[in-house]
Amino acid sequence: MLQKLIIAIALIFTVAITGAAAADDSIYTGTFSSKAVSGYDTVEYFKSGVPTKGNKKFKTEYKDAEWRFSSQENLDLFLADPTKYAPQYGGYCAWAMSSGYTASGDPKQWAIVDGKLYLNYDKSIKKKWDADRPGFIVKADVEYPKKFADDE
Repeated sequence: MLQKLIIAIALIFTVAITGAAAADDSIYTGTFSSKAVSGYDTVEYFKSGVPTKGNKKFKTEYKDAEWRFSSQENLDLFLADPTKYAPQYGGYCAWAMSSGYTASGDPKQWAIVDGKLYLNYDKSIKKKWDADRPGFIVKADVEYPKKFADDE
């Protein structure tokens, strides 16, 4: 029993340290992944408005993360203008960023505002963010560069 407890504590400590290290990256990829936006095709949000998983056949590296796309056409569009298609705040939750902290962005909880893609942590957080998108965007636009000044 004690051995299981020690292993559990060690695992929690390892995840906490790894998670903290991942939080230093300007692009959210998760603790055990290098995929931006959980492997979803960011171009497809703008084209069809449907969250679509990317394919490992159509991938690129941008800002030390792997970006996947559902077609060569979408990959080419991204390569031509990555800042147009990459989510704001590196794919971290837009609502969390507005409060000065990071949380994962869920590719199924998203919005396009003024031609920019934003992700939120979950459905309930997105509902809070939707209540004052402009206000939260202004705040997050200030906070993101503070968090990742060395990465930009």
